Amino acid sequence: MSVIDVLFRVDEICKKYDKYDVDKHRELGGSGSDAFSDLYDTIESQIGDAICKSEVAAMETNRAKVVAINAEIRRTKARLMEEVSKLQKLAYKKVKGVSKEDMIARGDLALELGERIKLIPDGSNAGQSGSLATSGTRNNIKFDLNGDISDDFFQSTKESSQFRQEYEMRKLKQDEGLDIISEGLETLKNLAHDMNEELDRQVPLIDEIDTKVDKATADLKNNNVRLKETLNKVRSSRNFFIDIILLCVILGIAAYLYK
Repeated sequence: MSVIDVLFRVDEICKKYDKYDVDKHRELGGSGSDAFSDLYDTIESQIGDAICKSEVAAMETNRAKVVAINAEIRRTKARLMEEVSKLQKLAYKKVKGVSKEDMIARGDLALELGERIKLIPDGSNAGQSGSLATSGTRNNIKFDLNGDISDDFFQSTKESSQFRQEYEMRKLKQDEGLDIISEGLETLKNLAHDMNEELDRQVPLIDEIDTKVDKATADLKNNNVRLKETLNKVRSSRNFFIDIILLCVILGIAAYLYK
């Protein structure tokens, strides 16, 4: 192959793997505003620190120190795996300026970080620290310099496919839950509308009842006034008759004494 052919093939390969360039994704998504890129850089930096510690443990002759360093590395790996889970969720989160293909590429990057974390030597595995790099080298990328790269070469891994399926299932369940909530809210809205209409129909009846109660109260008050007047008249008539009777008795006594 000539130098020109090599340059063309390198350029083609770079374009193929352009979607795995985290720095480019960060520039497209805005400086400092992409949570995925920030978390990715943090995890990658911590992976580098863990690799350095594993190299120190490999050169250490004191077994007690080696055990302590390996224990710390295992704790770091467990914490980093939790961070990778968060990174996978961020990878499929919709972000302005990030296409669907970029989201899939981010998912592959997150899965790759998980594999790199598992390969960090911690005294309990046979990982090779020399095969890992802190600068973000893609260890699972293989270059076919003898022929064209087929489409199968860029197929997603089993883990990424499984994660995407799980993501789609959870999204579907979430959509179903939101639909149920929407139906419930619609039912409550219709119920409130019916109650409002019923209250509107009851308002004239309540006004009519208030009018009748006011009228009955006024009639009762008038009846009480007339009854009081009648009682006063009866009392006056009774007193008049008593006075006449007493006068007749006095006149009778006077006539008897006169005789």
